[in-house]
Amino acid sequence: MGKETGFLELDRQDRTYADPAERLGHYREFVVPHSEDGLKKQASRCMNCGIPYCHNGCPVNNLIPDWNHLVYESDWQNALEALHSTNNFPEFTGRVCPAPCEASCTLNIVDQPVTIKSIECAIVDRGWQEGWISPAEPAPPTGKRVAVVGSGPAGLACAQQLARVGHSVTVFEKSDRLGGLMRYGIPDFKMEKHLINRRAVQMEAEGVTFRTSTEVGVDVSIKSLRENFDAIVLAGGAENPRALQIPGAELPGVRLAMEFLTQQNKRVAGDHEERAAPRGTLTATGKHVIVIGGGDTGSDCVGTSNRQGAASVTQIEIMPRPPEKEDKSLTWPHWPMKLRTSSSHEEGVERDWAVLTKEVVGENGQVTGLRCARLEWEGGQMREVPGSEFVLRADLILLAMGFVGPKRAGMIDQSGVALTDRGNIAADTVSYRTSEDMIYACGDMRRGQSLVVWAIREGRQTARAVDEALMGVSSLPR
Repeated sequence: MGKETGFLELDRQDRTYADPAERLGHYREFVVPHSEDGLKKQASRCMNCGIPYCHNGCPVNNLIPDWNHLVYESDWQNALEALHSTNNFPEFTGRVCPAPCEASCTLNIVDQPVTIKSIECAIVDRGWQEGWISPAEPAPPTGKRVAVVGSGPAGLACAQQLARVGHSVTVFEKSDRLGGLMRYGIPDFKMEKHLINRRAVQMEAEGVTFRTSTEVGVDVSIKSLRENFDAIVLAGGAENPRALQIPGAELPGVRLAMEFLTQQNKRVAGDHEERAAPRGTLTATGKHVIVIGGGDTGSDCVGTSNRQGAASVTQIEIMPRPPEKEDKSLTWPHWPMKLRTSSSHEEGVERDWAVLTKEVVGENGQVTGLRCARLEWEGGQMREVPGSEFVLRADLILLAMGFVGPKRAGMIDQSGVALTDRGNIAADTVSYRTSEDMIYACGDMRRGQSLVVWAIREGRQTARAVDEALMGVSSLPR
């Protein structure tokens, strides 16, 4: 695979970013891609591993050494075919996936993993540029109808796979546009939305029907879907946010990260303010912003706040500060817990760890600060440090503390499906069947808050399970 001595001759060189001073003035993507020659050199570093652990690190089991070698050989079309054989939407994962494959790369033992994510993104981007990506030839119709609820990565992957084997597939999406969290939760500076639009065009040409602004459980009942479809796939995501349960959290300056991000994404899409912000305009302009939560959503709030012209941005996290570098002997090839600094962090933010929020401070009904305290962690248990209280100045507090499962009112209550102890829909990863006949569940609605790449995997596997149940056998890959 690749060049036998490539990893000895060449160091890892990943994509770069435009300068913060330039990119903070817009919401477009700002990654500076490799040249073709640079990509070939980086692909040549892929070793001929006896066991390519990158396969296991990647949730969709991408054929990473195969398409790395094909890029090294300048065989881009076959690289694209290999990439699409396991991943319906590599342009999504090539932009927003945290790349657990790279953590599993053998060369990561010496902190020099192959630039897998960058190569993946370059392959599919070139495929679109060259016109190599087109609707698949339709299969003979089976006469079976499948309803897919939710147009995030799990729902889209499931729908595309089912349509390609001849089923009539309708995707129901409660929002006005397709994409779910990718559309409204991920800022355009990380993933521009024309990427979703062109996949939707491809899928429509393959026979998928999309019904937007249609909420199952409200506009259409589960009973109606049961009467009109042979199978139902629930892929609506985990949208129930974790609440901040401290005094003052009810003040108007305490808002959900998803509301903040969604508004800005709609503005970027060209929506008028009354459509983008039906509950009133929410921006960080001129404000001292505190983001509670240290994950990707919190990072997205940081980048968006800076673009809106926040006076200051502070991001706090209840967990302790991770180490700068992981202990490879304990973690490799698994995903390590270590300090990660995103492009948004590099644009300007104060970060703090092991911080307990105690009270939102307000005056005349407006947020003025956040009272916090220091924590000590030992053996997985936290303890407040006596006398460590402090107040952070704040005009706007954004809650990016994750999600606790899918919303139950409406669709889930009507379906009667059993739930897990964590509140997710109960279904295994073989049949993906729920407790109700011919109702399936996949993605975050089944597994809880997770990655786009895991959602694509589950959507693909659910499509095979549904096809097998409807037809007795299935030619779809898992």
